[in-house]
Amino acid sequence: MEKRLPLFLFLALLFYFGWIVLFPPPHSAPPPPSPADVLEQGATPTPEQGALAAAAMPALAESQERELALDVGGAAQSGAPGRRGAYHARFSNRGARLLSLDLADYVRAVGLDETQRRDPANWLPLVESVETASGRTGSLLWDTRQSSQSLAPGGLAQALWQMEALAAPEVGVRFRYSPPEGRVVFEKKIAFEPDTWHLRLTLSIHNVSAGAAKKLGFALVPAAIVPAELGDRFYAEPSAVAIWRAGDKETYQGVHKSAPGLKVGDAFDAPKALTAFGLYNKYFAFLVREATEGAGSLSGARYEPLHEVRPLPRPLMSVEASVSLDLPPEGETRSWEYVVYAGPKDPQTFSADCAAHQVVLDEDLGWTRSIAKALLYVLSLFEGLLGNWGLAIILLTLCVRGMLFPLNRRSQTSMARYQKKMKRVQPRLEEAKKKFAGDATKLREAQARIMQEEGAFPPLGGCLPVFLQMPIFFGLFSALRVSSDLRQAPFYGWIHDLSRPDHLLYLGLEIPILPSLEYLNVLPLLMVVLWILQQMGMPLPADEQAARMQKMMRFMPAVFGLMLYNYAAGLSLYMITTSGCSIIEQKVIKKLWPIDDTEQEKSTKKGCGPFSGILQNLAEKQKEQMKRVQAAQAEQRRRDGKKRK
Repeated sequence: MEKRLPLFLFLALLFYFGWIVLFPPPHSAPPPPSPADVLEQGATPTPEQGALAAAAMPALAESQERELALDVGGAAQSGAPGRRGAYHARFSNRGARLLSLDLADYVRAVGLDETQRRDPANWLPLVESVETASGRTGSLLWDTRQSSQSLAPGGLAQALWQMEALAAPEVGVRFRYSPPEGRVVFEKKIAFEPDTWHLRLTLSIHNVSAGAAKKLGFALVPAAIVPAELGDRFYAEPSAVAIWRAGDKETYQGVHKSAPGLKVGDAFDAPKALTAFGLYNKYFAFLVREATEGAGSLSGARYEPLHEVRPLPRPLMSVEASVSLDLPPEGETRSWEYVVYAGPKDPQTFSADCAAHQVVLDEDLGWTRSIAKALLYVLSLFEGLLGNWGLAIILLTLCVRGMLFPLNRRSQTSMARYQKKMKRVQPRLEEAKKKFAGDATKLREAQARIMQEEGAFPPLGGCLPVFLQMPIFFGLFSALRVSSDLRQAPFYGWIHDLSRPDHLLYLGLEIPILPSLEYLNVLPLLMVVLWILQQMGMPLPADEQAARMQKMMRFMPAVFGLMLYNYAAGLSLYMITTSGCSIIEQKVIKKLWPIDDTEQEKSTKKGCGPFSGILQNLAEKQKEQMKRVQAAQAEQRRRDGKKRK
């Protein structure tokens, strides 16, 4: 029955998916994008676009809310806009906020032609605006705090600012706001730096008649919101970060919080002075830092969850920091500059832009970051040699398996000798069970004496290869999980994006107790098949309890298959290659080069291997402990005998 179970499961799945192919469920296409109610700048609209813009947004007075759209860095030019620093941005004079920011050099999906890549609807959204119970969200918001509330009683985040596009050659927008009292004039300028993923944020205060100079507190919200890029359940996104210099002033530290499971009113456990802060997802980041590090205006970052007004809200969050600004003397103006990084988390670009950004990359790679960085470096070399990231993953996995093969071989040899010895000792153990069936204490003593006489102890180095491979496994897992190089990197056939599941066929199923079956993913199913074949090829242990445990573990591949059904294709390739190597080792290598399970005579020599001294000392201590236990038990039996007499 156990041998037929995998065949039954395979045929059942084959029949089920065959039925889906013949009678597919209806696939509802997404609704077409509606005309944007914005005024386009920097591009010549067609008559149709002009008519749509005129119908969508009539001319409004400065006292009304209006929006402005900018195409930056050649994003609206003919040809592919895949140039660094190409954006499509939308602003609103309500709170002088950034509503959305799309990266024109990245697109949402693979397989788009040049016309589709030039369509703003297909550009990648880095910053969005959503409706919440408290209103519409906005990014790069500048608002008052208690010490500055008297200058703008209604606040700055909901005020209607004057808005104008910057004059050439600058690309960006300028906002001005003077509260009704007219004692100060606030100005915010957002300018795009050509051919970079930088925005330059400038905050200015002009003191008309607000009194003497003093320090004021404000709030700055860099991004609300940065959406999740993939919704990968193996990577929590979006996340917020606050970064500061460590005590030695040479390195940076940071604290991270992810949107899932946030509570209202939480704050970062961060020092007063911040170097950078903001939001990021799996592959992109929107972080704000002072143009001159050490200026000391940023401090006290905090975060909070955001709740969309929609049927299926996403886990979202916003983050803000306190901004300490000096009110200038009357009649004077003072400005503060900040740099906004809005782009990919590519290690070469991201960390080179600012050393503090390395904190985000290290958090992504986790505790195995040193191993992961080395593996990513080798992976990039293989990709340069082969020209395909999928082949590079397979080659890297083969190299790792080859490096660990001698260690695995030694462990397999030790375990094979132990299993053979256990088979030889098993009759004596069974005889002891029958002899001392009613006395558990004497049975344990007899079994310990037999194991000691035969030297049938599990090899202490048997688990060593597993422990040595774990950091490499987790390092490779972390490297492949967050590598931006795998985003939309094709393999072969139907696999067009190694950072996502392989998505062979659309199914559109939602089963509560199972993972999302929106698509048929072949690679996770192939992983399960290989795991089952690998377990079926393993010999049963001589120990009865271990044999039962191994039989029970044969059902685990199906469980892991459900858990990893939406595994990224790149990670699936790694697991498939690893399992394939194990099967080849079981079926081919062990036949051509059998494992020597000959029991070796006890050696009195020391220093036979790197761990021989440690293992010998442990064995000697174990024997001494066993002798002391037996002596104590014998003494106790002698005393009990005297008492009975």
